[in-house]
Amino acid sequence: MTVLDAVADKATLVPTPNIDVQPRRYSDFDTFCDALDYAAKGVLGFNFHDPRGTLTQPYPYAKLRADALVAARKLIALGVVPADRVALVAETGPDFAALFCGAMYAGAWPVPLPLPTSFGGKENYIDQLTIQLGSSDPKMLIYPDEIAEMAGAAAARQGCAGLSWSEFHAGESSDTALPTPDPDAISYLQYSSGSTRFPHGVAVTHRALMANLAGHSQGMTIADPDRAVSWLPWYHDMGLVGCFLSPIANGVSVDYIKTEDFARRPLAWLDMVSRNKGTTLSYSPTFGYDICARRISSQTNVAERFDLSRWRVAGNGADMIRPDVMQNFVNAFAPAGFRADAFLPSYGLAEATLGVTIMPPGEGIRVELVEEERLSGTPRDLSRPARYRAMVNCGVPIKGMELAIRGEKGNELPHHHIGKVWCRGSSIMHSYFRDPESTAECLVDGWLDTGDMGYVDEQGYLFIVGRAKDMIIINGKNHWPQDIEWAVEQLPGFHQGDIAAFSVETENGEEAPAVLVHCRVSDPEERVKLRDQIRDKVRSITGMNCVVELVPPRTLPRTSSGKLSRAKAKKQYLSGEIAPYALAA
Repeated sequence: MTVLDAVADKATLVPTPNIDVQPRRYSDFDTFCDALDYAAKGVLGFNFHDPRGTLTQPYPYAKLRADALVAARKLIALGVVPADRVALVAETGPDFAALFCGAMYAGAWPVPLPLPTSFGGKENYIDQLTIQLGSSDPKMLIYPDEIAEMAGAAAARQGCAGLSWSEFHAGESSDTALPTPDPDAISYLQYSSGSTRFPHGVAVTHRALMANLAGHSQGMTIADPDRAVSWLPWYHDMGLVGCFLSPIANGVSVDYIKTEDFARRPLAWLDMVSRNKGTTLSYSPTFGYDICARRISSQTNVAERFDLSRWRVAGNGADMIRPDVMQNFVNAFAPAGFRADAFLPSYGLAEATLGVTIMPPGEGIRVELVEEERLSGTPRDLSRPARYRAMVNCGVPIKGMELAIRGEKGNELPHHHIGKVWCRGSSIMHSYFRDPESTAECLVDGWLDTGDMGYVDEQGYLFIVGRAKDMIIINGKNHWPQDIEWAVEQLPGFHQGDIAAFSVETENGEEAPAVLVHCRVSDPEERVKLRDQIRDKVRSITGMNCVVELVPPRTLPRTSSGKLSRAKAKKQYLSGEIAPYALAA
């Protein structure tokens, strides 16, 4: 086939439609296998696109189911039995999709694991895979041919079988009858983005999965002619559950670009939204909106390039929602028809399958200004002007979920009092895989300790303040790292993700805030000025001196979903793995 033939062939591809030929069901199935069986009777499906957003492969759910059944019988021929784990490197495409669903049909537990990223290097990736393989103890690891060397090395270290996509497809098939899916059996294991060094495999049953998919789809009021657009990775809970499993069980077609393609050309995401002739559902963490707003120059005519008027649900989740970033996105893309009330903040975590709360559609970003003293837990100093932080409303509990805000002694707190966020419902995880101690620590009488801090208002809306484990406590006062990082980001030349704040012990044994900052300045004298400027900025926020270290760009570690990892940054800094620039005193 010539290049011209290939282009012509792509031009004849037809995406799956927005509206099905059968009635929509909101995940009211016993198991995910039942959901895919139903979806396969219709005409909806996945649609995979190249880096420029050109359709390369429509993949109807009928084809996905047929391929999944073939994959299930190949897995059985390889000796896979119910409750075995099958680790899969989660590349966005038909191979992973069919294998993930095929493992469920075989009664096994698929375990999605990350692709290599542009940071960290080959050995770090092999180490990460090896650790997660050690935690999940799979029968085998199956991976894209392109990363066979790295993934195969990880499988060899762990002692499990390693197969590339092509090696798996070339294998034998079994004619053994497939097991009957059990609603209370584990459907998959999910590793959260922060579980790199000490991984916790979140075990989710079919029943819990169906409950969460029903809850968040009804919360978003999914209806015709909704269509999803996504670049989120399939190894992260928001990408896996919200953008891969949910569309199947709730009757939605999806357009995908790969995560790495979004990273290189983020505006391709908005191009795809613009081409959608239905109403768009598309989610992103805050940094996705931030990148797009930054890529648009003042000379760009956004109204000519984009049409975002049909973007009904612009979901926000997976990290702290920044109202300033959301406003910048509105400012940049309102001329293209984007409406601020399309924003749909939400809160969730893998231990709750995915969604816990969701903003009612059409309410947009709602912010409350909270006094710093409430956040720090200290009495108000009336001699100083009040300082405030903008807190984003993350919505109300999805159907089947309830919330409680608890104090240090486990007592439930009144409205507008900040404490630990606990949740209970039909989609809470079964357990951490083979980790009863950690399970018992966070699951108490059916309630899940999320590890996050927040409060609820009189209407039951949830406001998230931050991660309890990230909080910097100095002289009995709480300092949120997000506040310190945000303050430094306001200085010229910095972007979100350039700063990591945490506490360290100084030479005299006292705790002090430390700030690692990506430095793009080469002149030694200018670096000293920059350090002093940052130190003054942090002092204005915390009221105390801090340790400021300038580090080379791209030094700060990330989680598998691309978020800043403060815990890992602190560990690498203290161990000397992160080497700051040497500066004059």
